[in-house]
Amino acid sequence: MQIKQTIYISFIYIVFSFLQAAEPLVIYSHRHYEADEKLFESFTEETGIEIQVLKAGANELLERLKAEGNQSKADIFITADAGHLGAAKSLGLLYSVKSDILTDRVPEHYRDPEGTWFGFSMRARVFIYSPERVDASELSTYEDLIDPKWRGRILCRSSNNIYNQSLLGSIIIADGEEDALDWATKVRKNLARPPQGSDRDQIRAVAAGLGDVAIVNTYYLGLLLHSPEKKDREFAQQVKIFFPNQNDRGTHVNISGGGILKSSDQKLNAQRFLEFMVSDHAQKTFPSATFEYPVVDTIEWSDLQKSWGEFKADPLALTHLQEAGKKAVILFNLAGWE
Repeated sequence: MQIKQTIYISFIYIVFSFLQAAEPLVIYSHRHYEADEKLFESFTEETGIEIQVLKAGANELLERLKAEGNQSKADIFITADAGHLGAAKSLGLLYSVKSDILTDRVPEHYRDPEGTWFGFSMRARVFIYSPERVDASELSTYEDLIDPKWRGRILCRSSNNIYNQSLLGSIIIADGEEDALDWATKVRKNLARPPQGSDRDQIRAVAAGLGDVAIVNTYYLGLLLHSPEKKDREFAQQVKIFFPNQNDRGTHVNISGGGILKSSDQKLNAQRFLEFMVSDHAQKTFPSATFEYPVVDTIEWSDLQKSWGEFKADPLALTHLQEAGKKAVILFNLAGWE
């Protein structure tokens, strides 16, 4: 009886998916990688479901979704930070998914417990340093960056960047708001220049001698090492990675991920897409193509990532980053960050 019921449910799932496949899935995405386009093509080849993508900044996409409301044609929201995914949930935009595939393959701390969003890929926020001017033994924790020995030596992008807001959010959770404000204030004083540019720009600046240590996401080093620009490849070869806080909570990590929008009338196909993004095929793509880490822990890292070394990741549940990130914005402003 149970076998017949399972076959019947599978048949219904296939029929509904077929009926929904007449319309393409519409994805609003903050990501901008060629590898994503290839994954979308693979999904279409595997399922017959076409995909249309609208790309913009995460905040712009959230504002658009709010304005469109229930009339939105979007089915899936993808972004590059758990804080933005949490914001989409708080705005009531995301649909709760029940999927054994997603809950089995995505670690608990990389997904929303209510199933509104799931991580696809993971990145670590690390130190990039010049081995000519910094001995690795000098480096230790995010907290150590307040030490006067780093005065005029640190590089970082602006505080309006979600990666920095989430990093400071994790420090708020670990150390408390008072210490986090002290951290933001003293690190700002230790910067080699006003916060500016992208993570790639911080790596270039370290290589050019404008600073000695930069706070960046790991995968940007991989992208520069494989850049079509010879100068960028040369810059990337002049620096090294250091994973902070290995003797306590671990290095701060974050995810790219997505969720199904409540406005979608193709929720079954949208769920198939989310499940595809954590399949072995998709997960193997991230380490080799975007140099992000897979969220599925059975997937092997790329040779480049292996060369950077194993590291202990902060096990913080990323659902906490949205509220902590709001506090981080306030603290950055109090600390005088641009």
